[in-house]
Amino acid sequence: MMRQYELVERVQKYKPDANEALLNKAYVYAMQKHGQQKRASGDPYISHPLEVAAILTDMHLDESTIAVALLHDTIEDTTATRAEIDELFGEDIGRLVEGLTKLKRLDLVSKKAKQAENLRKLLLAISDDVRVLLVKLADRLHNMRTLEHMKAEQKARISEETMDIYAPLAGRMGMQDMRDELEELSFGYMNPEAHETVTNRLADLSARNEGLIKKIEDELRELLIANGVEAVVKGRQKKPYSVFRKMQSKSLSFEQLSDVYGFRIIVGDIPSCYRALGIVHTRWRVVPGRFKDYISNPKQNDYRSIHTTIVGPSRQRIETQIRTQLMQEIAEYGIAAHALYKDGRGAVKGGELLPKESNAYSWLRHTIESLAEGDNPEEFLEHTKLELFQDQVFCFTPKGKLIALPRGATPIDFAYAVHTTIGNTTVGAKINGRIMPLVTRLNNGDEVEIIRSGVQVPPAAWEEIVVTGKARSAIRRATRIAIRKQYSGLGHRILERTFERAGKVFSREALKPALHRLAHKDVEDAIAAVGRGELSSLDVLRAVFPDYKDERVTVKPSADDGWFNMQSATGMVFKLPNQRRVEPEEVEAGPDPLPIRGLAANMDVHFAPSGAVPGDRIVGIMEKGKGITIYPIQAPALQRFDDQPERWIDVRWDLDEANKSRFLAKIAVNTLNEPGTLATVAQTVARLDINIRTLAMGSNRADDFSEITMDIEVWDLRQLNQLLSQLKELDCVANLKRVYD
Repeated sequence: MMRQYELVERVQKYKPDANEALLNKAYVYAMQKHGQQKRASGDPYISHPLEVAAILTDMHLDESTIAVALLHDTIEDTTATRAEIDELFGEDIGRLVEGLTKLKRLDLVSKKAKQAENLRKLLLAISDDVRVLLVKLADRLHNMRTLEHMKAEQKARISEETMDIYAPLAGRMGMQDMRDELEELSFGYMNPEAHETVTNRLADLSARNEGLIKKIEDELRELLIANGVEAVVKGRQKKPYSVFRKMQSKSLSFEQLSDVYGFRIIVGDIPSCYRALGIVHTRWRVVPGRFKDYISNPKQNDYRSIHTTIVGPSRQRIETQIRTQLMQEIAEYGIAAHALYKDGRGAVKGGELLPKESNAYSWLRHTIESLAEGDNPEEFLEHTKLELFQDQVFCFTPKGKLIALPRGATPIDFAYAVHTTIGNTTVGAKINGRIMPLVTRLNNGDEVEIIRSGVQVPPAAWEEIVVTGKARSAIRRATRIAIRKQYSGLGHRILERTFERAGKVFSREALKPALHRLAHKDVEDAIAAVGRGELSSLDVLRAVFPDYKDERVTVKPSADDGWFNMQSATGMVFKLPNQRRVEPEEVEAGPDPLPIRGLAANMDVHFAPSGAVPGDRIVGIMEKGKGITIYPIQAPALQRFDDQPERWIDVRWDLDEANKSRFLAKIAVNTLNEPGTLATVAQTVARLDINIRTLAMGSNRADDFSEITMDIEVWDLRQLNQLLSQLKELDCVANLKRVYD
């Protein structure tokens, strides 16, 4: 275990004026608070925060961050409080320590939800100060290094979480060395057999090619020096997980891998990078399609380098990365190498200026802001995983702005990456000047122009097309808003009618004082709940006017024999069969019925099992959690709702003649039981351009007759009546009827 003075010495090596008193105070406080606590390995618990702090000293972080590392578990695992840490170490350190504290005593429904909620809290803390992320990643790295002492199920869970979240997050922040180690350690626990196999194969390969890396290093260095380029050349063999991942993604065997070795060429400045590239390409043959210039087009995590693959010395296929020393530091430590988190000034090395704001950190803050708007924990976790994908394509706006996206991204993802409003109003896209489908996968270098419409609402189906978390989050949010708007509009009309029937006037202002009685936070929520059928309009009326006495339903005989006009407490008027008779009273005519197109775009509208077709008189029933169910007025099932008039909604057909749809109806045909009968009936149906969806057949009357029950799809009531008329004329048909469930 590292000692206190050793930690102070490590910090003073790169920051001689470090606040030694702060480090000593933090060490003593953590030692006292953790007391006799032990880790699973049996080591004193204080060894863990000390090792986390040591990892951060390798990144040359300031003494405040090192102090936070020493204190990071005190609030969670000891009697320490935020107030106490604020008093002893200042609010800045207290805020960072609290940001690292996991949620406790939180009533969540699942382990996944708890993991997601912890991640949400961590990322929101990171958005305020990136040092939270650096300490957390160092904490996870040390936990992974000592994971062998945990139980098997804990090893699997922690390794999976590390592979899914923390390793990609380290990569997104440009901390590639940490990502590699996290992935390698997780791989060993998640798939120990594969890890052992690949490790052994790499060891055998290394033994066979002993001295090869050193030989290639020397040859590359000598070639560059001979051409006037001073360079440091470092060779390495790929890690087992990197090899395994390539074997899996490319469906290759170990023997088919040809680029197990990689080399870094580190030069003094950017012009030397391109001179070195020319020298290497002149000397050895280039592998086609394996050249990438991340100096000209840096990755979103600030990574810069030139990548090329050559058939190099000893005819080995080797990956070569060419970069400056500053690029190397960013590649190793990512945002930890950024001057903003050290002394607030840009760094200069080899003529390169490191800007104050890190692109990686800027991306992270914007991602967190977009993902934190209203999503539940599971959605947040899903979207964050999507945003951590590393493979990218680079596309351009018509004005030349570079947009980086995950591979497989579409113009919809591109639109949302530019701005949420642009994504929400997208109706088409031009790719390299040509109008292309919105599902087109984008490629590197594509110029994308988004075509917009001010009245567009993103279809919910887009969620299955896009690949970025930002786009999915925005589409879900826009869909929720659109659905709520529709339900709110319906709820408002229902409430207006209910209040009108009671002789009252509905207004949003009148509803505000009654919200606490309805268990809703705001007026729009309550109105939308009425539209969804989750809240009765009568309950709203009673909440606003507690003295109101419900007169329920009034019915009056109509001129049509056997039928009654019914007006519900919501003020809606229908015709109902005579079995619904109650004591009649004088009623007034109701307002116009609501238009219905059958299947609305976002609102849940369903048809009863027996169906309804245009031309039928129809009525809507509000059903909790199901929206509106449409019944023909003759349906016997409506009797179930006789004592719930507030659920009845008068509706009418409002069809688009230019875009007709088929509608379901059910008929029962009684036929002679003889050969060819079914074929005759089916041919009659087909001649009228009617589709049979389902058909059932049974016999009755001592097998002399058959009963054919069909679910058919027709355009309207006229076509259905035409079918019934023609079927009646068939000699094989005894009788038939339309069936209402």
